[in-house]
Amino acid sequence: MVTTLDRIVSKPPLRKWHAAVGTIVAQGKRSAPLIAAKNNFLAEPQGKNTAPCIGLAALELVRRNPAAVMIVLPADHWVRDRAAFRRTLKAAVGLALQNDQLITIGIRPDYPEIGYGYIMKGKPVAHNSTSTAFLVKRFTEKPTLAVARRLIRQRALWNSGIFVWKASTLLQLLARYQPVIAAGLESIKRAAAGKSLADPSPKLRAVIAREYRKMPNLSIDFAVMEKAGAEGKVLTLEADFGWSDVGSWAAVHRMTPKDADGNASQGRWVGLGAKNCLIHAPERLVVLLGVENAVVVDTPDALLVGALDRSQEVRDLVDALNRQGLSSYTV
Repeated sequence: MVTTLDRIVSKPPLRKWHAAVGTIVAQGKRSAPLIAAKNNFLAEPQGKNTAPCIGLAALELVRRNPAAVMIVLPADHWVRDRAAFRRTLKAAVGLALQNDQLITIGIRPDYPEIGYGYIMKGKPVAHNSTSTAFLVKRFTEKPTLAVARRLIRQRALWNSGIFVWKASTLLQLLARYQPVIAAGLESIKRAAAGKSLADPSPKLRAVIAREYRKMPNLSIDFAVMEKAGAEGKVLTLEADFGWSDVGSWAAVHRMTPKDADGNASQGRWVGLGAKNCLIHAPERLVVLLGVENAVVVDTPDALLVGALDRSQEVRDLVDALNRQGLSSYTV
């Protein structure tokens, strides 16, 4: 099995609010020991969202094994049932080996989440004892609450951002849908001349940096998945292994043990009449009086206080801080 872990993102439990992007490539049946190997890391010269970095990883994997199956895993997600997760990935790899379609893991929703993308299922095309695969009818990105509720009634799935495909298939579809990215990858391939991208010479490193500058800043969802889905080239494997992308403080609150009043905490705090709050204060005492449905995040250099149900808007706060010259608080 060949895997790539493509996005390493600082999520809410960590001190900073912003994201850094990296790529890890691991190969072998027992990938954990190999992840630490230097030749299984690819370094991007700059962040260009997920399409270029996944393309770069696919290029390296095809160099190592032309028939490689690639698993793209956001490295910061939470999984409850690891055994079920592994069974789902094994089933997805089996599907990828049998055909040239792209496979995305769809999660059965527990509630109407506006921070996730959704997958509308088409007809079922494969079934085994652990999961069912469906043609993807369409993708819907981060809907309103009303639309999310309607999608759940229509049996839509959360888009987990976990993908499985032949690395060669992904490169072919990049060439079809994103010729600028594909041209850059082809230039990198020629410059590498069969050598690994994980340990590039200064000359190859310069070529990678030059071609990366030309590539558009695109997610793999927009660059490939949505377009391939419209042409019937994407399957979704329906899964239920307990999953969250931990993409907001509301998600952290949902996953954390709570007291009788629904308060979840990490650190020292005292509350009187506080209900349904999340408190993250590892260093200082936080005192809440009559506060409900709030998130309080106290760090040595900044304090965040907000409505728990608006925690998806922290990204907007990051943008506002950057515009005001306060980017040192967001990186």
